[in-house]
Amino acid sequence: MKQLITLGGGGFSMEPENPLLDRYILAQSDKSNPKVCFVPTASGDSDDYISRFYKFFEKEQCQPSHLSLFDPPTRDLEGYLLEKDIIYVGGGNTKNLLALWKEWGLEPILRKALEKGIVLAGISAGSICWYEEGLTGSYGNGLDPIKCLGFLKGSNCPHFDGETERRPAYHSLIESGKIQPGIAEDDGAAVHYIDGTIHKIVSSRPDAKAYKVYFDGKLIEEELETEFLGERNN
Repeated sequence: MKQLITLGGGGFSMEPENPLLDRYILAQSDKSNPKVCFVPTASGDSDDYISRFYKFFEKEQCQPSHLSLFDPPTRDLEGYLLEKDIIYVGGGNTKNLLALWKEWGLEPILRKALEKGIVLAGISAGSICWYEEGLTGSYGNGLDPIKCLGFLKGSNCPHFDGETERRPAYHSLIESGKIQPGIAEDDGAAVHYIDGTIHKIVSSRPDAKAYKVYFDGKLIEEELETEFLGERNN
């Protein structure tokens, strides 16, 4: 079973007091005490980001670790990653993430991980990277399409409700054919894929959603059924 979980926003880095999405990711491993590896490449291996990861996951039923490409733990990156149960990719600059992963040969390793049944997850840049294309701010001012790994079909737009320019930019690029149709995610929403197909959409916020966005004579934004992981206040 090949599992990928893409987060539009949220998780330990954005909602440190809201564990719902990260605990959902942990629960998708078939291990009672899974080995979770954080990959913070897109942030330039930010020390602050790495410390926030450990601050959350050291309190959970798991074995946390991280992979730095600026200070590698080993020469055998394949061996290091393939013995994990969950690989969790952080946010930041998608273009730099892809460039460094290519240089270090991570793409084929991550494909092996997916085939092996290791859960792949990620937020923001760590969401975009798994799709064929994504909407990124990696180039500086404005938002642009970027070609990605293609583990998942179509395009991806995170922070759909969290950054005001995201929705209109994504709409415009799909309508003009400059980016493929795809999946948009609000902050706090996560799309769980099994074998390349959407299995479930979950959220850490009552109003967070995911959407299918495509052009069919006109731009269509289709809200997808989303399960809120918390308790609703009546």
